[in-house]
Amino acid sequence: ILLAVLMLPFGWREGALATAALGSWFSTRREIHEANDFSFAPVKEVAWLFAGIFATMVPALAYLQANPPPLASDLEFYWTAGALSSVLDNAPTYVAFLAAALGQQHLTVGELADVQSFAASHAGTVEAISLGSVFFGAVTYIGNGPNFMVKAIAEHAKVKTPSFLGYVVRFALPLLLPVLADRK
Repeated sequence: ILLAVLMLPFGWREGALATAALGSWFSTRREIHEANDFSFAPVKEVAWLFAGIFATMVPALAYLQANPPPLASDLEFYWTAGALSSVLDNAPTYVAFLAAALGQQHLTVGELADVQSFAASHAGTVEAISLGSVFFGAVTYIGNGPNFMVKAIAEHAKVKTPSFLGYVVRFALPLLLPVLADRK
């Protein structure tokens, strides 16, 4: 799997990973799945959530590119991308803010040359969007796909987890916010 991720080109990599997953599923005895209380329910829950997110992103991206918000500094991009990423997965957040930043320069996220040109001339903005989108995902369960998946798996296994707001108040704000605010 590691070699597939690191060495195979797009398309082949995904095919190799899907083949490995299917091979694992079909080569594992049913008793092992049952002993581990394996279920696809958490995967389905997360899949439906992300299908909805990505399906509704297309008009939002078009709007953001045509009407970019008046974010002027890299710090503004960091905090606003981070704020959105805390309640939306980091990938759609990153794309949304990259589209907005490109829109400010009258460029489009759908054009590779535009993205490369922007990244070369606005590296600080790309870094701010990247860091905000990724790091703030830990602020809530839904801010990052794996967070949400772990919560779904834990609940399926009847493990007590903090509520959405309980997690934010007890862990994210006191522990994460000071770290996230220390961006220099």
